[in-house]
Amino acid sequence: MHKITIVGAGRVGETTAQILAEEELCREVALLDVRDDVPEGVALDICQTAPFFEFDSRVTGSNDPQILKGSDLIVVTAGFPRKPGMSRSDVLEANVRIIDDVVDNAVRYAPDAILLMVTNPVDTLTHRAAERSGWPRGRVFGQAGVLDASRMASFIAMETGFSVLDITTIVLGGHGDTMVPLPRFCTVNGIPVSHFLPAERMAAIIARTRQGGAEILALRKNSSAYDAPAAAVATMIDAITNNRRRLLPCVAVLEGEYGEADVAMGVPCILGERGVETVVELDLNEEERAAFSASVAAVRQDIGRLKDLS
Repeated sequence: MHKITIVGAGRVGETTAQILAEEELCREVALLDVRDDVPEGVALDICQTAPFFEFDSRVTGSNDPQILKGSDLIVVTAGFPRKPGMSRSDVLEANVRIIDDVVDNAVRYAPDAILLMVTNPVDTLTHRAAERSGWPRGRVFGQAGVLDASRMASFIAMETGFSVLDITTIVLGGHGDTMVPLPRFCTVNGIPVSHFLPAERMAAIIARTRQGGAEILALRKNSSAYDAPAAAVATMIDAITNNRRRLLPCVAVLEGEYGEADVAMGVPCILGERGVETVVELDLNEEERAAFSASVAAVRQDIGRLKDLS
């Protein structure tokens, strides 16, 4: 991949740019932000880490949306962060106006790019971006499940003492309180996690996973999470850049899968050089399907709010 542009040079955007440059996942990392001089300053700071981390990726910044030209992939982190006590949906009305502008510029300056949404509420805004751009779902998708699954894996590792490298987890649904962690599909080196943890401990881990972002926000007080979200974005980009065809939970627009359509939800996807290649439909049991349906309903409610705003 030649060029990746990150829209939003805040903490998530800056940390993502640093990882992409260090890992040399593209030849050029560009940062776009509306704040005067900020993206240039962030880019210059990252450039000066190159001798330490030994990378040759070029890092640039600008306030001009024309920097999007030539982008193979655009990561959208721009928007208002939530504050302690706020839900992701609480920032919807403020962020949708930002996303509309970003998508319009992407269509204008980089019509062949892949669009990776990070701004919250990511499910609703991924749906909005897909609808506004008119691009196929393979090129417009969001990050959420990779982060949520990593949080769940971390909590299982803390509880069991096992290496997190051996733990596999999967989280479906919306990126919020109605997300659907699936312990039935969680394993420790292929062994079901239920072999090691009783049901009540898994229930506590599921609850903590759902509140993973809020927990960090409450502890930091002046910032939401950015290290783990940036690492999750970089993991998705690595799968795309290297055409790994990894099975990762992404926010994708459903087209009949799981009995749903015209809604963006976290589902397992095959991620490769063309973006989302396939949505993998799991055989959910009655309890899992009910939880997924409740999550869909919550996202549809936010989508309805957007229609009222239009």
